[in-house]
Amino acid sequence: MAATPLNIAVTAIEAALLLGGVLLIWLQILSPAGRILFRQPSPLSPWTISLSDFLTFAFLMIAGGLLAAFVGGLLINRLQLPLDTKTILNSAAFQFGLLLGPAFLPLELGHHPLRPALNFSTLKSGVVTFLITLPIVTVANLAWLMILEKAGLPVEQQDLLRLFSEATQPAIIVVMIVLATVVAPIAEELLFRATLFRYLRTRLPRWLALLVPGTLFAVLHVNWVTLDGLASLVPLITLAVVFSIAFERTGKIATAIIAHGLFNLHTILLLVSGVTS
Repeated sequence: MAATPLNIAVTAIEAALLLGGVLLIWLQILSPAGRILFRQPSPLSPWTISLSDFLTFAFLMIAGGLLAAFVGGLLINRLQLPLDTKTILNSAAFQFGLLLGPAFLPLELGHHPLRPALNFSTLKSGVVTFLITLPIVTVANLAWLMILEKAGLPVEQQDLLRLFSEATQPAIIVVMIVLATVVAPIAEELLFRATLFRYLRTRLPRWLALLVPGTLFAVLHVNWVTLDGLASLVPLITLAVVFSIAFERTGKIATAIIAHGLFNLHTILLLVSGVTS
């Protein structure tokens, strides 16, 4: 990569963000005061929802995504569009469809899940979670890439990341940015954190309750036919676990949504700047 003023500046900002994340890990988790705060009881109360209601809600979310993707696919296939563009629009339809369940059957979060309470404290916790996530996921990513390379396995990025880096149409780029920074964080956090993790956290050993939603979240981001996105498997599991812990420690799903949106925006900006490819 040729050094340009832009990517030099972006690299410097990235280094500052990583350093800030390391500092926050010390202050919030590893320092004596941080350890005391981290061990405080979670404000997230046990979810007393029945198994049948939980399965109904999860089914509605997934069915909504599949139905929207199916209907959207029928409409999109009638249009004369490049295959990559159709893939992006199908993904957008699925993500919007995931929100149908929460729209018609709200979770018991004390507020409507599609209108989470936002204030300065929640915004701050989302930004802090994002910064803490960066160095943790960076280390997990480097370690996982080393393992894949030694095993002779592919290290290609996710299909959607590749599509974004290759997109040239302004309208498609805008759709992808909105999808990655707004729609996907809301839909995925409601499904994996506010629904699956919240249900499992008081019904399974805590480590398993953290790992199951995180693994499922990561597995769904890999194309298991071509193995595109395999390089993201462990980093995404790590990311999901951190988001689950943040949700548990704050009791606010908006914290995880904000952190998720910022993380995706961060990835997009690195792609656009040419720092990563």
